Amino acid sequence: MPDHNTISQEDIPAPELPVTLDMPGKVADFLRASDLEPAERAALDQGVTVRRGQGYSPRITAVPGVHRQLLARCQPLDGGQGVPTVPAQRKARREYENRVTGLGVPD
Repeated sequence: MPDHNTISQEDIPAPELPVTLDMPGKVADFLRASDLEPAERAALDQGVTVRRGQGYSPRITAVPGVHRQLLARCQPLDGGQGVPTVPAQRKARREYENRVTGLGVPD
């Protein structure tokens, strides 16, 4: 008879592994000026800058949870609540959102 006091492997959640995503430069610039948590700031500061046409994209390596937190912090780029919308920033945020949601990890 199996011992019911032991924890089965199915009950232990798998640890989130770091993933690397390119963050549009306009989003990175906005986040650098924001008040971030230490894990978010570390991920942003450790990103490697990659040239993209006329701009750049920091390549950020972090667990999916940190990417979701960074995405939530750049929500003001979509405008609203009297904040003017800049189309290029809005597009950059949407691009990052697509990359984060493409991870297939539930919120």
